[in-house]
Amino acid sequence: MSAASPSAARRPRVLVANDDGIFSPGIKALGLAMSEWADVVVVAPDVEQSAVGHGITIRRPLRFKHTAAAGFGDIPAYRVDGTPADCVVLGVHLLGPPDLVVSGINIGPNLGDDLTHSGTVAAAIEGLTLGLPSIAFSQMSNPAGEYEFGASAAYAAKLAREVVARGLPPRVLLNVNFPAQAARGVRVTRVGAHRWVDSLLTRQDPEGRDYHWVAGVSTAHDSDDESTDYGAIHAGYVSVSPVRLDLTAQDLLGEVEGYAPAL
Repeated sequence: MSAASPSAARRPRVLVANDDGIFSPGIKALGLAMSEWADVVVVAPDVEQSAVGHGITIRRPLRFKHTAAAGFGDIPAYRVDGTPADCVVLGVHLLGPPDLVVSGINIGPNLGDDLTHSGTVAAAIEGLTLGLPSIAFSQMSNPAGEYEFGASAAYAAKLAREVVARGLPPRVLLNVNFPAQAARGVRVTRVGAHRWVDSLLTRQDPEGRDYHWVAGVSTAHDSDDESTDYGAIHAGYVSVSPVRLDLTAQDLLGEVEGYAPAL
Protein backbone atom coordinates (compact mmCIF):
# COMPACT_ATOMS: atom_id res chain seq x y z
CA MET A 1 0.00 0.00 0.00
CA SER A 2 0.96 3.65 -0.31
CA ALA A 3 2.35 5.98 2.34
CA ALA A 4 0.73 6.40 5.72
CA SER A 5 -2.63 8.12 6.02
CA PRO A 6 -2.92 11.80 7.02
CA SER A 7 -2.30 12.72 10.61
CA ALA A 8 -5.30 12.37 12.88
CA ALA A 9 -4.66 15.97 13.91
CA ARG A 10 -6.10 17.28 10.64
CA ARG A 11 -8.87 16.45 8.23
CA PRO A 12 -7.82 14.86 4.94
CA ARG A 13 -7.79 17.06 1.84
CA VAL A 14 -9.74 15.82 -1.19
CA LEU A 15 -9.67 17.23 -4.71
CA VAL A 16 -12.91 16.59 -6.62
CA ALA A 17 -12.94 16.76 -10.44
CA ASN A 18 -15.09 15.42 -13.27
CA ASP A 19 -15.68 15.57 -17.02
CA ASP A 20 -19.37 16.59 -17.03
CA GLY A 21 -18.55 20.12 -15.93
CA ILE A 22 -18.74 22.26 -12.81
CA PHE A 23 -22.55 22.46 -12.89
CA SER A 24 -23.20 18.69 -13.06
CA PRO A 25 -25.41 17.30 -10.27
CA GLY A 26 -23.04 14.34 -9.99
CA ILE A 27 -20.05 16.41 -8.92
CA LYS A 28 -22.19 18.43 -6.55
CA ALA A 29 -23.37 15.25 -4.81
CA LEU A 30 -19.83 13.87 -4.66
CA GLY A 31 -18.30 17.08 -3.33
CA LEU A 32 -20.92 17.52 -0.61
CA ALA A 33 -20.57 13.88 0.49
CA MET A 34 -16.79 14.16 0.71
CA SER A 35 -17.06 17.39 2.72
CA GLU A 36 -18.71 15.51 5.59
CA TRP A 37 -15.33 14.04 6.57
CA ALA A 38 -12.68 15.93 4.58
CA ASP A 39 -11.61 19.39 3.48
CA VAL A 40 -12.76 19.51 -0.12
CA VAL A 41 -11.87 21.62 -3.12
CA VAL A 42 -13.67 21.24 -6.44
CA VAL A 43 -11.86 21.87 -9.73
CA ALA A 44 -13.88 21.01 -12.83
CA PRO A 45 -14.25 21.97 -16.50
CA ASP A 46 -16.41 24.98 -17.22
CA VAL A 47 -18.25 22.99 -19.93
CA GLU A 48 -18.81 19.28 -20.51
CA GLN A 49 -15.65 17.41 -21.53
CA SER A 50 -16.96 13.85 -21.90
CA ALA A 51 -14.88 11.34 -23.89
CA VAL A 52 -11.84 13.62 -24.18
CA GLY A 53 -9.59 10.98 -22.62
CA HIS A 54 -6.34 11.97 -20.95
CA GLY A 55 -5.75 15.10 -22.99
CA ILE A 56 -3.53 17.86 -21.56
CA THR A 57 -3.76 21.40 -22.94
CA ILE A 58 -0.32 22.61 -24.05
CA ARG A 59 -1.04 24.89 -27.05
CA ARG A 60 -2.90 27.70 -25.27
CA PRO A 61 -3.19 29.22 -21.79
CA LEU A 62 -5.75 27.96 -19.30
CA ARG A 63 -8.13 29.99 -17.13
CA PHE A 64 -8.62 29.00 -13.48
CA LYS A 65 -11.54 30.89 -11.93
CA HIS A 66 -13.26 30.66 -8.57
CA THR A 67 -17.02 30.23 -8.92
CA ALA A 68 -19.72 30.68 -6.30
CA ALA A 69 -22.60 29.78 -8.62
CA ALA A 70 -22.28 25.99 -8.76
CA GLY A 71 -24.15 25.17 -5.54
CA PHE A 72 -21.27 23.89 -3.40
CA GLY A 73 -21.96 26.15 -0.43
CA ASP A 74 -18.78 26.76 1.56
CA ILE A 75 -16.71 24.33 -0.54
CA PRO A 76 -14.17 26.23 -2.68
CA ALA A 77 -14.98 25.55 -6.34
CA TYR A 78 -12.98 26.49 -9.42
CA ARG A 79 -13.77 26.21 -13.12
CA VAL A 80 -11.15 25.54 -15.80
CA ASP A 81 -11.51 26.07 -19.55
CA GLY A 82 -9.73 22.81 -20.24
CA THR A 83 -9.86 19.03 -19.88
CA PRO A 84 -10.45 16.93 -16.76
CA ALA A 85 -6.73 16.15 -16.60
CA ASP A 86 -6.00 19.90 -16.82
CA CYS A 87 -8.27 20.40 -13.81
CA VAL A 88 -6.25 17.99 -11.69
CA VAL A 89 -2.92 19.50 -12.81
CA LEU A 90 -4.03 23.04 -11.96
CA GLY A 91 -5.77 22.00 -8.76
CA VAL A 92 -2.70 20.20 -7.43
CA HIS A 93 -0.16 22.84 -8.45
CA LEU A 94 -2.17 25.94 -7.53
CA LEU A 95 -3.90 24.70 -4.39
CA GLY A 96 -1.44 22.11 -3.08
CA PRO A 97 -1.40 18.32 -3.23
CA PRO A 98 -4.46 16.65 -1.66
CA ASP A 99 -4.53 13.34 0.15
CA LEU A 100 -6.95 11.95 -2.44
CA VAL A 101 -8.28 12.74 -5.92
CA VAL A 102 -11.84 11.69 -6.75
CA SER A 103 -13.58 12.14 -10.09
CA GLY A 104 -17.30 12.03 -10.90
CA ILE A 105 -19.96 11.09 -10.24
CA ASN A 106 -20.15 10.68 -13.99
CA ILE A 107 -23.50 10.75 -15.78
CA GLY A 108 -23.32 7.31 -17.37
CA PRO A 109 -21.08 4.31 -16.65
CA ASN A 110 -17.41 3.90 -17.58
CA LEU A 111 -16.78 0.23 -18.29
CA GLY A 112 -14.37 -1.89 -20.30
CA ASP A 113 -12.91 0.00 -23.23
CA ASP A 114 -14.60 3.20 -22.00
CA LEU A 115 -11.63 3.64 -19.68
CA THR A 116 -9.41 4.61 -22.63
CA HIS A 117 -11.49 7.63 -23.64
CA SER A 118 -13.28 8.56 -20.42
CA GLY A 119 -12.53 12.03 -19.10
CA THR A 120 -13.77 10.89 -15.69
CA VAL A 121 -11.19 8.13 -15.51
CA ALA A 122 -8.55 10.43 -17.03
CA ALA A 123 -8.86 12.83 -14.09
CA ALA A 124 -8.15 9.91 -11.75
CA ILE A 125 -5.25 8.78 -13.94
CA GLU A 126 -3.75 12.27 -13.76
CA GLY A 127 -3.98 12.15 -9.98
CA LEU A 128 -2.27 8.77 -10.07
CA THR A 129 0.57 10.06 -12.26
CA LEU A 130 1.09 12.83 -9.71
CA GLY A 131 1.55 10.19 -7.01
CA LEU A 132 -1.88 10.63 -5.40
CA PRO A 133 -4.44 7.94 -4.50
CA SER A 134 -7.30 8.34 -6.98
CA ILE A 135 -10.83 7.03 -7.56
CA ALA A 136 -13.22 7.48 -10.50
CA PHE A 137 -16.99 7.21 -9.91
CA SER A 138 -19.70 6.74 -12.56
CA GLN A 139 -23.38 5.82 -12.53
CA MET A 140 -25.93 4.30 -14.90
CA SER A 141 -29.24 6.06 -15.53
CA ASN A 142 -32.63 4.52 -14.77
CA PRO A 143 -34.96 3.49 -17.64
CA ALA A 144 -36.34 7.03 -17.78
CA GLY A 145 -32.84 8.45 -18.26
CA GLU A 146 -32.79 9.98 -14.79
CA TYR A 147 -30.18 9.94 -12.02
CA GLU A 148 -30.40 9.94 -8.23
CA PHE A 149 -26.93 10.36 -6.74
CA GLY A 150 -27.63 10.33 -2.99
CA ALA A 151 -26.88 6.67 -2.24
CA SER A 152 -23.96 6.58 -4.69
CA ALA A 153 -22.35 9.67 -3.16
CA ALA A 154 -22.74 8.23 0.34
CA TYR A 155 -21.00 5.00 -0.69
CA ALA A 156 -18.30 6.99 -2.53
CA ALA A 157 -17.54 8.85 0.69
CA LYS A 158 -17.27 5.57 2.66
CA LEU A 159 -14.92 4.04 0.11
CA ALA A 160 -12.83 7.21 -0.12
CA ARG A 161 -12.32 7.21 3.66
CA GLU A 162 -11.06 3.63 3.48
CA VAL A 163 -8.64 4.53 0.68
CA VAL A 164 -7.28 7.50 2.62
CA ALA A 165 -6.82 5.31 5.70
CA ARG A 166 -5.37 2.25 3.95
CA GLY A 167 -3.80 3.70 0.81
CA LEU A 168 -3.60 2.05 -2.60
CA PRO A 169 -0.72 0.15 -4.22
CA PRO A 170 1.56 2.27 -6.44
CA ARG A 171 0.19 2.97 -9.92
CA VAL A 172 -3.27 1.60 -9.05
CA LEU A 173 -6.57 3.52 -9.09
CA LEU A 174 -10.12 2.40 -8.40
CA ASN A 175 -12.79 2.64 -11.11
CA VAL A 176 -16.23 2.48 -9.48
CA ASN A 177 -19.56 2.11 -11.29
CA PHE A 178 -23.02 2.31 -9.72
CA PRO A 179 -26.16 0.62 -11.06
CA ALA A 180 -29.23 2.65 -11.98
CA GLN A 181 -31.36 1.41 -9.08
CA ALA A 182 -30.63 0.77 -5.41
CA ALA A 183 -27.61 -1.55 -5.31
CA ARG A 184 -27.90 -5.18 -4.17
CA GLY A 185 -24.35 -5.14 -2.85
CA VAL A 186 -20.75 -4.60 -3.94
CA ARG A 187 -18.59 -6.66 -6.30
CA VAL A 188 -14.83 -6.24 -6.73
CA THR A 189 -14.51 -6.83 -10.47
CA ARG A 190 -12.14 -7.03 -13.39
CA VAL A 191 -12.48 -4.64 -16.33
CA GLY A 192 -14.77 -6.35 -18.82
CA ALA A 193 -15.28 -6.37 -22.58
CA HIS A 194 -17.70 -3.48 -22.90
CA ARG A 195 -16.97 -1.39 -25.99
CA TRP A 196 -18.54 0.87 -28.60
CA VAL A 197 -18.98 -0.01 -32.25
CA ASP A 198 -18.43 3.28 -34.08
CA SER A 199 -20.57 4.58 -36.92
CA LEU A 200 -20.10 7.72 -39.00
CA LEU A 201 -22.99 9.94 -40.06
CA THR A 202 -22.27 12.29 -42.95
CA ARG A 203 -24.51 15.29 -43.65
CA GLN A 204 -24.29 18.59 -45.48
CA ASP A 205 -24.37 22.07 -44.03
CA PRO A 206 -26.48 24.85 -45.60
CA GLU A 207 -23.63 25.66 -47.98
CA GLY A 208 -23.45 22.10 -49.29
CA ARG A 209 -20.23 21.14 -47.49
CA ASP A 210 -19.93 17.73 -45.85
CA TYR A 211 -19.64 17.38 -42.12
CA HIS A 212 -19.32 14.19 -40.10
CA TRP A 213 -20.78 13.04 -36.80
CA VAL A 214 -19.23 10.12 -34.93
CA ALA A 215 -21.85 7.93 -33.25
CA GLY A 216 -21.82 4.40 -31.89
CA VAL A 217 -23.65 1.50 -30.32
CA SER A 218 -22.73 0.08 -26.92
CA THR A 219 -21.82 -3.61 -26.93
CA ALA A 220 -20.61 -6.12 -24.35
CA HIS A 221 -19.68 -9.79 -24.44
CA ASP A 222 -19.76 -10.48 -20.71
CA SER A 223 -23.07 -9.08 -19.45
CA ASP A 224 -23.82 -12.36 -17.65
CA ASP A 225 -20.46 -12.50 -15.88
CA GLU A 226 -20.74 -10.73 -12.53
CA SER A 227 -16.96 -10.90 -12.08
CA THR A 228 -16.70 -8.09 -14.68
CA ASP A 229 -17.61 -4.44 -14.22
CA TYR A 230 -20.29 -4.60 -16.92
CA GLY A 231 -21.85 -7.79 -15.61
CA ALA A 232 -21.86 -6.59 -12.00
CA ILE A 233 -23.70 -3.31 -12.52
CA HIS A 234 -26.20 -4.91 -14.90
CA ALA A 235 -26.92 -7.43 -12.15
CA GLY A 236 -27.57 -4.52 -9.76
CA TYR A 237 -24.26 -4.38 -7.88
CA VAL A 238 -21.75 -1.61 -7.31
CA SER A 239 -18.62 -2.49 -9.31
CA VAL A 240 -15.21 -1.63 -7.84
CA SER A 241 -12.35 -2.36 -10.26
CA PRO A 242 -8.67 -1.92 -9.31
CA VAL A 243 -6.94 -0.59 -12.43
CA ARG A 244 -3.17 -0.70 -12.78
CA LEU A 245 -1.48 1.93 -14.95
CA ASP A 246 0.92 -0.48 -16.64
CA LEU A 247 0.34 -0.97 -20.38
CA THR A 248 3.09 -3.56 -20.86
CA ALA A 249 1.97 -7.00 -22.05
CA GLN A 250 4.35 -8.74 -19.66
CA ASP A 251 3.48 -12.23 -20.90
CA LEU A 252 4.54 -11.35 -24.46
CA LEU A 253 7.97 -9.85 -23.79
CA GLY A 254 9.81 -13.09 -24.57
CA GLU A 255 7.71 -13.86 -27.65
CA VAL A 256 8.23 -10.42 -29.20
CA GLU A 257 11.95 -10.60 -28.41
CA GLY A 258 12.04 -13.77 -30.47
CA TYR A 259 10.92 -12.09 -33.69
CA ALA A 260 11.90 -8.41 -33.29
CA PRO A 261 14.48 -7.81 -36.08
CA ALA A 262 17.98 -6.77 -35.10
CA LEU A 263 19.34 -3.47 -36.38
